[in-house]
Amino acid sequence: MVQVKICGITSAQDGLAAASLGADMIGLVFAPSPRRVSPDRARQIVLALPPRIKCVGVFVDAPVAQVRELRDYCGLDLVQLHGAESEAEAASLGRGVIKALRVSTENGFDARAYVGATLLLDTHVPGSLGGTGQTFDWSLAVEAARRRSIILAGGLNPDNVASAIETVNPHAVDVSSGVESEPGRKDHDRIASFIRRAKAVAVSAR
Repeated sequence: MVQVKICGITSAQDGLAAASLGADMIGLVFAPSPRRVSPDRARQIVLALPPRIKCVGVFVDAPVAQVRELRDYCGLDLVQLHGAESEAEAASLGRGVIKALRVSTENGFDARAYVGATLLLDTHVPGSLGGTGQTFDWSLAVEAARRRSIILAGGLNPDNVASAIETVNPHAVDVSSGVESEPGRKDHDRIASFIRRAKAVAVSAR
């Protein structure tokens, strides 16, 4: 069964709602964004969640030392690198790294890159690092998902998540703006619908 990551959590209330509705992971953004949280707020959210929920810290071109410091202080299970971080920087963080790649028809990606990390495929939108609500051509991700664990992101919402999973067969799906009432505030009904529809899809064995 595909896993679900609800990203851009800014409150313990939203985090607990995502957990109770069946999310497997939540994302906490430490980069400039309407969804950015302070280290203290992130720590409070992590401590409020049940242990089964994997907490992911999202960073954009932060120094490796800072990523390590916040991972330890906040109790993060995974770190997601969403900028231009090198393969060496990703590898230096050890296990539990997600590397985001932005994908478009004109902007291909190397499915063999960042060995040891899980790849998150997001939509390439010039001038934006994510959270745009725009999808990319999912067929571009199919071969990569056959080779390694892929987290599919970019414009997913309750209406299209089932089709996305059926097309790509990813390890997990990631949603942020697609389940919001406004940037940084989650709509719990949309979270419930997204998770229900994602988990209902029967995918083939990898």
